Amino acid sequence: MSSPLYAAFCLPSSPYLSKFSRYRVTCCSGSQQKYVASDLKLALHDVLDSIGTDTTFAREAREGFYSQIKRLSNVERETSISINKCVDLGKTALHIAAEDDSLISHSSVPLPVDALISQLDDLSVGYCSHYSSGFRSSPESVLESIERYLFDKKGFRRTNARNQLIEPRSLYLHSVLTHRTGSAVMLSLIYSEILKMLRIWGLIDFDVEISFPLDLYSLPRGYQKQKSKDSDQPHIITVQMLLEEILRNLKNAFWPFQHDRSRSLFLRAARAANCIDQLNSGDSGLQLASAKAARHRLERGVWNSVRFGDMRCALA
Repeated sequence: MSSPLYAAFCLPSSPYLSKFSRYRVTCCSGSQQKYVASDLKLALHDVLDSIGTDTTFAREAREGFYSQIKRLSNVERETSISINKCVDLGKTALHIAAEDDSLISHSSVPLPVDALISQLDDLSVGYCSHYSSGFRSSPESVLESIERYLFDKKGFRRTNARNQLIEPRSLYLHSVLTHRTGSAVMLSLIYSEILKMLRIWGLIDFDVEISFPLDLYSLPRGYQKQKSKDSDQPHIITVQMLLEEILRNLKNAFWPFQHDRSRSLFLRAARAANCIDQLNSGDSGLQLASAKAARHRLERGVWNSVRFGDMRCALA
């Protein structure tokens, strides 16, 4: 395969809350060395530039993502997402979305990350406007009211894993904020951001964990950490786990070789590259045809198709 794609693979509102409504804490750890854009070696972006695709906004988004994750210490990687930390997870997820948006849409303006952060903060402000009297209640009542607000009043709901492959917008924070339908990871992130803001504003003073659903249908739920049980441990999602799951979900959704999900992404691509013509392995004609079609598209430099992924985003 001699296309640029092959090169990409091979290259190494209440007055009570007015003073809080736009207040976010930004903290730094480690080195204070000024970040230099050229520190990042972006092979995919270089390839896209070489074939005439403007990656300015995509590079800026990747740099914004890096500016967040470079603050992660080994301890913070294993910290629960419900604990305040130096990495702004909401902003990090939006930088991921901004890069893909630039690659897909070729928009003349970047995704407005700061405006979307304000939209995320507005959820916390809205909760306080409706439930301000509830902060004197028990921790269990407070968490129940957050979930009623998020899942009943605001209408956030979870999409299933199959729909994520068909409609990847449930994997992007800005789309979930707009359409109110998202993956378990995105809903957990939004829940944790509300908890973070309530703590910053001094409105809750107890430790909370978010129980991450391991099935395909349940919603994230909060519980008081002091009352946790051993059975809660598998449901605790750490910062590193959350970021890995966001990226893994996106790669799965955009990988052009969608058939035979029992195989790894690499083996699906390798099988399509080999492109067996005989039906002697139990594969259906549709599987073989789609594998061939994906291979031929990529050989001709067609990076995406309506139903069979987008290699630019999968690689990103």
